[in-house]
Amino acid sequence: MQQKIHLPENVNTIICQLEAAGYEAYVVGGCVRDSLLGRKPDDWDITTSATPEQVKRVFRRTIDTGIQHGTVTVMIAGEGYEVTTYRIDGEYEDSRHPKAVIFTANLTEDLKRRDFTINAMAYNERSGLVDAFGGMEDLHSGIVRCVGSPKERFGEDALRMMRAVRFSAQLGFTIEQQTQQAIVSLASMLVHISAERIQTELVKLLLSPHPEQIRLAYQLGITKIIMPELDAAFATTQNNPHHIYTVGEHIIYCLEQVGADKALRIAALLHDIGKPAAKTTDEQGIDHFYQHEEIGMQMAEQILKRLKFDNDTLNKVKRYIQFHDYDCDPTPRAVRRAIHKIGEAYFAQVLELKRADTLAQSLYQREEKLDRISQVEEIYQEILEQNQCISLKTMQISGDDLLAIGIPAGRQIGRILQALLEDVLENPEHNNYPYLLEAAKQQKFL
Repeated sequence: MQQKIHLPENVNTIICQLEAAGYEAYVVGGCVRDSLLGRKPDDWDITTSATPEQVKRVFRRTIDTGIQHGTVTVMIAGEGYEVTTYRIDGEYEDSRHPKAVIFTANLTEDLKRRDFTINAMAYNERSGLVDAFGGMEDLHSGIVRCVGSPKERFGEDALRMMRAVRFSAQLGFTIEQQTQQAIVSLASMLVHISAERIQTELVKLLLSPHPEQIRLAYQLGITKIIMPELDAAFATTQNNPHHIYTVGEHIIYCLEQVGADKALRIAALLHDIGKPAAKTTDEQGIDHFYQHEEIGMQMAEQILKRLKFDNDTLNKVKRYIQFHDYDCDPTPRAVRRAIHKIGEAYFAQVLELKRADTLAQSLYQREEKLDRISQVEEIYQEILEQNQCISLKTMQISGDDLLAIGIPAGRQIGRILQALLEDVLENPEHNNYPYLLEAAKQQKFL
């Protein structure tokens, strides 16, 4: 693991200008961590002994983006770079905001208020790496560890508990034992954190290389606060030939099988969330989960609204959940109708979720199920390659064409178009203008 970091030209220019003016300046936090891991940082944060006013005097163009917290954005060549004064946070009053921010000239004092050792390192080309809390060692060992007392760090900002799990998921690291114990003790403090911030961390976790770490969030008591519905899933057994795991464990294994698409991974997390409420057991002791898709859709909507997700994500997730158990015969006719029913924009993702769902089940009929999905996928690709009509928008006739032949605007237009689409779904070769026009004329008099 390299200790020399290549700084972007503009970043190094800012540091050098601050040093030339008599101040200290370093890149700090995530950009240092990612650079040491050989990753490309998303952004570069700079910390300095200069106060915000002093920073503004050094640079010609600045923006007061967070000056009350010591942050000034320095503009160079049209790009903005956040420069923040070394600071000591005062007492925290709401598990999020310090009552006061005190500027300091001591870099170590600034670093010790940061969340984890791997995020508490600073660097510049003159001094090299500044690592006062063993961050480099923890990077080598693959450990997420709080700086100083975990209870103090989490007491300052409860969201850091989710960040610990998220970093473990993104980096494949283990959370140090004392840090884990503190999360177990303090997880209830997450009630003070806004839904928007929780959503952000949850999405980062789910889109990471290890989304299965949501299991760790459950084990540490985090999901009990942010998504208790998932805890209910972990407590729900499935005595059924198709399953060998609890609903919660099944969800985790399903989650591992889908690609890093936001709506798809959320859908994988929530696709069976309705099962605890839907569970029944027959006289033979076999569990059933009738209508769990519909119940799950409603629950997913409640959860996503509670966490302030956008409507586009919400609608996609509901659609994927609604059809994740939809059984489609592997015939061109059935697949065309399924695409029309589910929606062109959703069909491929539904198939991916269905495959993941199957891989997370028992071995009972697994190969048959997977083969059936593969056949549907092949037919779906052929339909796309042949540009077969599967919706009104891909049909070779429109409402305007019907108006042109004298069919009055209104319900009759819609009825005729739907009748024509039914014909085309059955017989794709009928999707040509002369045929459809003649068929429309006949429909006109029905």
